[in-house]
Amino acid sequence: MPGLRPGLEDTDQDQRRQKPRRPVQRDTRPAGAVPTLGDLKPQTYATIPGFGAGSTGFMSTNQKRRPVRRKGWPGQILTPQPLSLTPPGATSTAGSARTGSSVSAASGTVSSAVSNNAPQALVPQPPDAPPPAPPPRNPLLRIPDGTAAGDPLGTVNTAHLAAQQATLLRRRTAPEEDAFAQLGLRAGTFLVLPAVEIIGGYDTNPARTPGGKASSLITVAPELLAKSDWSRHEVTATLRGSYTAYGATPELDRPALDGKVAGRLDVTRNTALIGEGTFVVGTDNPGSPNVQAGLTRFPIYTTVGGSLGFQQRFNRVEVTAKGTAERTEYQDSVFTDGTTHNNDDRNFNRYAILMRTSYDLMPGIKPFVEGGYDTRIHDLQVDSFGFQRDSTGFTVKAGSTFSLYRLLTGEIALGYIERDYADPSLQPLRGPSIDASLVYALSALTSIKLTASTVAAETTVPGTAGVFTRNAGVEVEHAFRRWLIGSVKFNYGLDDYVGSPRKDDRYAISGTLTYKLNRMMQVKAELREEWLRSNVPGVDYAATVMLLGLRLQR
Repeated sequence: MPGLRPGLEDTDQDQRRQKPRRPVQRDTRPAGAVPTLGDLKPQTYATIPGFGAGSTGFMSTNQKRRPVRRKGWPGQILTPQPLSLTPPGATSTAGSARTGSSVSAASGTVSSAVSNNAPQALVPQPPDAPPPAPPPRNPLLRIPDGTAAGDPLGTVNTAHLAAQQATLLRRRTAPEEDAFAQLGLRAGTFLVLPAVEIIGGYDTNPARTPGGKASSLITVAPELLAKSDWSRHEVTATLRGSYTAYGATPELDRPALDGKVAGRLDVTRNTALIGEGTFVVGTDNPGSPNVQAGLTRFPIYTTVGGSLGFQQRFNRVEVTAKGTAERTEYQDSVFTDGTTHNNDDRNFNRYAILMRTSYDLMPGIKPFVEGGYDTRIHDLQVDSFGFQRDSTGFTVKAGSTFSLYRLLTGEIALGYIERDYADPSLQPLRGPSIDASLVYALSALTSIKLTASTVAAETTVPGTAGVFTRNAGVEVEHAFRRWLIGSVKFNYGLDDYVGSPRKDDRYAISGTLTYKLNRMMQVKAELREEWLRSNVPGVDYAATVMLLGLRLQR
């Protein structure tokens, strides 16, 4: 009705916002004309993208909405203009307008200045304008170390690096699998890692005696490692053996085997039962005073033993206690003249108890104290020289284990050893001890290994209670490539024959180069120099060993 205010349904003010109807295309072909390929349109069965008045919300078709095109020239991209940093009411940079807009007819660009207190606005950009620059990348780059949170010490600032160097570093920080790691075999829930090394070489003094005879050698060394893959409990087995044969000195041929099986049974979250079984086969070392003269071969000894104990955790404190029993037996000695000698006086049983308490001081550092007591009982109360070799001893030591961000791992301990013998004529064996096994990652390619051990060993030298042996070594390993590893090792040993004035200093230096062909094959070359200096005349020696071997693993 005239004079009345028009209603919403009667006005056409919003008609311009509606999308115009697409004109109907009429068929203008003459009657009876056959349609051509250009007139036919393929039928599509794809779901059309969602559309509607809004730009957000849920679409029942689960398809992405069509992009919303705002006012502007075709092909324009509207980018938000950043808010001004000038405080409201302050004068902005000279030459800039506070409000208004200007249009350049030559370039077709539009510049708009917004008031400082105005909200963020969309500024149209021409089609040929370059895309907006991405936000600056964080210059701090964390090198993965295998932990969830990471180590702040492994963060690198790439701000001072060139763009190519920073890009290359970012690519290298992605954790990748070792291309030459041993794959192993699956046997049920166990991962088995078998390998064998075949080594040939030349030794200028295999007997380790003054003026010893040189000989070629060949060594076959198999090994087998197995570990359970259980969510609870654990069983590991380590078997390493070797047999070395000499061409010119067959009397020096000898085997070696070191086997160990260890297990852990998790009774509760903080309580576990532990057990271990050992089997060792070996001979006396060449050049040792325990080796008898005129042997056709070295007598072989075997050691079989086991231990059983428990681990209990009280918050940060962990207590471990276990008992051990071992049996060591020697074969009879066979001489070149056809005679034999019984070595029953060297056979003995060993019983020991060990207790260790550790405390989680901080992540990566776990100090501990350890004490042990053992007794050795021989089959014969008196040996062939008339000495009673039964003995008792104890050890105490304190140290710490380390696991600092993969930079320093291992443990080191200082202690004291004392052993008393049943024969009053045998001097007690006592002295400080040091045991260590540390690995320090100097860089991603270089590592330094430090080892040390102190052992109170048996001997057959008349009037000598035992041998107080201290060993120390340092090894530097460097990866020239992932497949080419070089190392240099230096070892020092001191043999103190307690009850005798004899003291031997042993030295060894070696260089090794390992070439990894693939995951299953490696070639290894080693050059080693050994020598002994003693305060007893006539026992010094020197030896040079050259080895070349092939390792096969799976």
